[in-house]
Amino acid sequence: MDIIPMLLKEMEQEAQTTRKMLSRVPNDKYDWQPHKKSMTIRQLATHIAEIPDWVAMGLTKDELDFAVNAYDPTPVNNTEELLEVFEKSYANGYAHLAKASEADLQPTWTMRNGDQIYMVLTKAELIRVSFCQIVHHRAQLGVFLRLLDIPIPGSYGSSADETGF
Repeated sequence: MDIIPMLLKEMEQEAQTTRKMLSRVPNDKYDWQPHKKSMTIRQLATHIAEIPDWVAMGLTKDELDFAVNAYDPTPVNNTEELLEVFEKSYANGYAHLAKASEADLQPTWTMRNGDQIYMVLTKAELIRVSFCQIVHHRAQLGVFLRLLDIPIPGSYGSSADETGF
């Protein structure tokens, strides 16, 4: 059984839900944060929008070292820009995965900060972790939006705001 077709299908399904969630971010709330330890909506939503590009990074690089590659998020000031970042990130990740071979999924990939190693995964595992990160942070965004009384779209079924499939 080939893994890549399953990953491509999952990536597309998660992209549909992610688009709906990101589209709900109100332009006047980008600097809002629910708690001083929380990210702002801008930080969180931008991170979500950029994660699909991890697929391309994972397939084309063997590691991410924060000591030499500091995270520099794409500037986003409104929901239109946010969705543009997401679509570009998604298209790049999807294209790299679509042209990959099953053998490309086997080598290891490392996340580190200099000598401190955070994780060592196969490239297939990294792709799955990136999907899980999208779902995790999308759920956080859902809480942020709920606190602002913004209707939440359904993810894997209906939500309290959108009933039915």
